[in-house]
Amino acid sequence: MGTEQFAGNQIMKGKQSSVLIVGASFAGLATAWWMHCLGYAVTIVEIAESPKRGGTPVDIREGVIEVVRRMGLLDRICSQGLPPRPIKFLSADGTPLARLTRTADDQNSAQEEGYEIERNDLLDMLLDKVKDDVEFLFGDSIWGLEETDEGVAVTLTSGTKRSFSLVFGCDGIHSVVRKICFGEESLFSLFLQHYVSLTIVNKLLIEENTSQMFNLPGRTVMLNAYNGKTDIAFSFFSDKEIAYDRRNVEQQKLMIQQHFGGRGWRTPELLFEMNTCENFYFDKLCQIRMESWTKGRVALVGDAGYCPSPAAGMGGSMAILGAAALADAFQMHPDDFGTAFQKYDRSLRPNVEQIQRQAVEIDLAMFAPRTEEEIKQRNARFNAHEEAVQ
Repeated sequence: MGTEQFAGNQIMKGKQSSVLIVGASFAGLATAWWMHCLGYAVTIVEIAESPKRGGTPVDIREGVIEVVRRMGLLDRICSQGLPPRPIKFLSADGTPLARLTRTADDQNSAQEEGYEIERNDLLDMLLDKVKDDVEFLFGDSIWGLEETDEGVAVTLTSGTKRSFSLVFGCDGIHSVVRKICFGEESLFSLFLQHYVSLTIVNKLLIEENTSQMFNLPGRTVMLNAYNGKTDIAFSFFSDKEIAYDRRNVEQQKLMIQQHFGGRGWRTPELLFEMNTCENFYFDKLCQIRMESWTKGRVALVGDAGYCPSPAAGMGGSMAILGAAALADAFQMHPDDFGTAFQKYDRSLRPNVEQIQRQAVEIDLAMFAPRTEEEIKQRNARFNAHEEAVQ
């Protein structure tokens, strides 16, 4: 494949085919590795000055385990994986109301449950896989895309103009590629009526390798402690979308302060940590739902095309799974990108739809119950589960 060139949906012999990948996170790096393995010349453009770091740990389970095995990463993931964390559900005065224990007593049960690994560790593994084989353009992004008979003419925000055989949008939930090629975000974003913030502090606020959650109707505070640091998550319900500046961190912190000030448990302390920490993320919970993830010579991979929402904890895994599905489709149809794109959609869509349903019906219901009755029902369900497994 290294000496082939696209023309229409067909590949003609000639110079090496090239792909532009927009975004240098999980979707972008995984897609880059697979496409390089298939013989393509790969360029990654990333608006940040380096791959974006930080964020919560990544779940590696079910079909993703086989993908990372194929990529030669499973042993490293196993060795750097985090131990299971039990979750305690607490009242406003800190009294335990319920508990969900996650254990992995042996290697077989661990593989059945899957693995959890720090986001930065997995990012570094993927970066190591491609750093010597891929061209990186950091501190730049795309300004325009125009499909031609030979490929896609790309204009970068720096003014650089390049041509590529194919373009892959791996640039996340607020994808620029999707906006340019498919339309405004509002056409594809399903608002899940919650907003969430995440702050990561480099100290333990609870016992290491544990999680704690405090719920009020429509409000959630959660702590996850691992490797000497603690994730602080706040989430609140809103029946309508709230207009805010995505680049105004102080405005976002004020929104959290207004929804959680004086709410009990450890919220004053945790709000102080949030307000004094520079490591802060805020966004609405939403899913990206599209009838097609491809258009012409452009395809979306990961959150850009099928974000399941942070409530699912599967964004990184879906990105890795999607990159492999795309590569498998190209391996089956190396001479016809149009057919490969169709195969990519057909093979991956059932998995995406299942995970998106689970995110709403199971994960969000556990993480952010809307009423006092829903909180009690969840706690009773988990207590019954704990009794059954003891």
